[in-house]
Amino acid sequence: MNSLVIEARVAAVHNVDVTEDSLVVDLLDGRTITVPLAWYPRLLHGRPEERDNWRLIGQGEGIHWPELDEDISAENVLFGQPSGESQRSFGRWLQARSAQRQAASQLQPA
Repeated sequence: MNSLVIEARVAAVHNVDVTEDSLVVDLLDGRTITVPLAWYPRLLHGRPEERDNWRLIGQGEGIHWPELDEDISAENVLFGQPSGESQRSFGRWLQARSAQRQAASQLQPA
């Protein structure tokens, strides 16, 4: 019996741009993948400066946004997979974020 083995080689991330409504990922092989920002609620709710503060994971296997506690793999973007975070988890994150912002605003001098 003959069998065909397909080796999936995921491209690595080279650059990232987050617009008002899209996540644009440039891959090392020259491709550019654009997906809706709504697929990643933490990015959608992030401020522009938080969205711009990203780092590559490993050799470009993924992207990390430290201030948003968000990690997205190159594979997820490449295969069109939105965030797998549950609504419950996202709700807790959003609530904690709101509380942190409120506390920070109260600490600022008037």
